[in-house]
Amino acid sequence: SSPPSHPWAHKPTVTLFAAGHFLNDLCASLWFTYLLLYLHAVLGYSHGLAGGLLLAGQVADGLCTPLLGYEADRSAGCGRYGRRKSWHLAGTTCVLISFPFIFNPCLGCKEGTPQWAAFIYYLPFIVIFQFGWAATQISHLSLIPELVTSDHEKVELTAFRYAFTVMANITVYGLAWLLLNLQVDQPERTEHLGIQDVSVFRNLSLIVVGLGAVFSLIFHLGTKEKLYPLGSVSQPQESTPLLQKEPTRSPRSLLVWKDWLLEPSFYQVAVLYMATRLIVNLSQTYIAMYLTNSLLLPKKYIATIPLVMYISGFLSSFLMKPVNKWIGRNLTYFVGILVILAFASWVSLSREMGAEIYGVAVLLGAGSATILVTSLSMTADLIGTNTHSSAFVYGAMSFTDKMANGLAVMLIQNLHPCPTELCCPACVSFYHWVMVLVTGGIAMAATVFLCCIMIWPIRVRFREWGCGAQGMGKGQAWGWGHREPRVWCQPRLKQECLSRWPWLQWEAAG
Repeated sequence: SSPPSHPWAHKPTVTLFAAGHFLNDLCASLWFTYLLLYLHAVLGYSHGLAGGLLLAGQVADGLCTPLLGYEADRSAGCGRYGRRKSWHLAGTTCVLISFPFIFNPCLGCKEGTPQWAAFIYYLPFIVIFQFGWAATQISHLSLIPELVTSDHEKVELTAFRYAFTVMANITVYGLAWLLLNLQVDQPERTEHLGIQDVSVFRNLSLIVVGLGAVFSLIFHLGTKEKLYPLGSVSQPQESTPLLQKEPTRSPRSLLVWKDWLLEPSFYQVAVLYMATRLIVNLSQTYIAMYLTNSLLLPKKYIATIPLVMYISGFLSSFLMKPVNKWIGRNLTYFVGILVILAFASWVSLSREMGAEIYGVAVLLGAGSATILVTSLSMTADLIGTNTHSSAFVYGAMSFTDKMANGLAVMLIQNLHPCPTELCCPACVSFYHWVMVLVTGGIAMAATVFLCCIMIWPIRVRFREWGCGAQGMGKGQAWGWGHREPRVWCQPRLKQECLSRWPWLQWEAAG
């Protein structure tokens, strides 16, 4: 009989799935690009308070993410709704009820209200938002390796997902440009940000939440998740037979969260993903500051330049599948790093820019898209068929990303040369070198991490040596070029394997 058609064989289904992260992407675009600018330039809070709130959000997200990943792998979901979609729905609800308050002035705060009171006011909304954001992100990412197995399908699905991320950013920046240009009849308000722009960010956040809610509904109505009985996936060692009766079926390895912590490749991918996110998020966070304070451009550029960046990234994302197929994951990532380094070199050599700022934006957008899509594909490669613990893997990756980004932002904020002013003369060069270092400096570190992966390729040793393979009959073997697992272990790992699964018959390595 012919094999069943693949659930992702039709592009509309892929599109419906990718829509599930659109709300998160919209909110993340506002969060990273405009939060510091809004708190400091519009509301007038200090650099320390603005950085502290962003750090608090990143820490909350970083702590929630691995815990949610672990819990999402263990739970069975709400009834027959599916465990991943159940967590996605819970996270979406938290985002919808909390995010609008973040980009609104503190209710009850007056001109003489101390800044610590504003910090206490915003903190609960930020924590709820980050919890919901993490739940939505982890549940959505965890569906990728669970629903596709081919390497190229993973790249394609990840690319479509990132294309929606770029579309979300384009939407946010397009709306910001539109709202800022609606002030054209008030010339004194069009050049510099101030308290008069509160309505711009308030309206922007409300529109973003409304659009995101519609796309989340589309995802939940259009995406079908495979249902698992309670306990059949999260604790297979108790409820699932390890030896399969059908030799043609390729079963899943029983890799649980504790086993991932013993895998060197887990840390290789985590560090590379962290470096990737530092480049993407920090450049997004400080690009608006660079434009307004270092290049002294009008405030409309905080919308148009990021818009150009993400149009470039959107177009680049569609090249990921053929490029990955042609030169492979590692070289694709390296090409992206070269583009990022070209951007950093251009910025470092140009203290003043005119129309060439658009060319710089194209480089940053294309490079960011390339390295982000490729690093996510590497994470999916690492997980392989271990989809039952995929949420923990994505949670751990995101934990390193969030904590590193939060600490980096707080460090940069504390190094700011103008602690009591919006921007003193020293901050002109400060943001210039921030943009150079958060792209070029981290890109060079990412190159070192990539070299480590090229020397020691991504492999799950636990599965390679047979520890946890639910394999075929005794004596059946599996090599790198085959799909069927083998049931044997290296002599040095035999005791460990036997202690983990004492009821199995093991074939000693020859």
